[in-house]
Amino acid sequence: MTPALPPMLDLLGTAVFALTGALLAARLRQTFVTMAFFALVTGVGGGSLRDMLIGAPAFWLHDPWVAPVIFGTALVAWFTPTRWWDGSLLEWADAAGLAAFAVLGTAKALAFGVAPVPAAVLGVVTGCAGGVVRDVIAGVPSIIMRPELYVTAAALAALLTVLGSLADLPAVFVWTIAWAGGFALRGAAIRWKLALPSYADRQGQNRD
Repeated sequence: MTPALPPMLDLLGTAVFALTGALLAARLRQTFVTMAFFALVTGVGGGSLRDMLIGAPAFWLHDPWVAPVIFGTALVAWFTPTRWWDGSLLEWADAAGLAAFAVLGTAKALAFGVAPVPAAVLGVVTGCAGGVVRDVIAGVPSIIMRPELYVTAAALAALLTVLGSLADLPAVFVWTIAWAGGFALRGAAIRWKLALPSYADRQGQNRD
């Protein structure tokens, strides 16, 4: 039986993903209110969907620290120099949040008695949902539609979480390794533009 998640882990994953929402709003030159809203929906989107699907109370409604942490994250993004957020920092922060929520979603599903395969699927959904909501609201192409490995990185983190749980390894060790694996794969995709073959590529090969 997977142990219940420490609330601090959910809080940390929420903060990382909230930062990506705030940074996207900053990149779009939005107001602080919009930045805080983006931080909120990105930070709690994946976890809320996870909790709804497993029949658990929404984590952010029962943790008094979630809203202040999200608001504080938005403040950090608002008051820091723009040059801090230039380049690919948004993508790297998103990679950290993706891996974290994939692990958290899988681990919490296992803790609630969900079978390993559905738990891993839920971990992938949890990891990707916040970023999808963020991009849809911002009116930018969804990150899951880009060619680089993204969902695959979440799947690796979720799979490692399940395998570690089935092997009855220490939970903190499993979660750390699973997060590092998902983050490393997504980071490699960012750095070297790693991507799976697309359907269009397959069709082109069939015509040759």
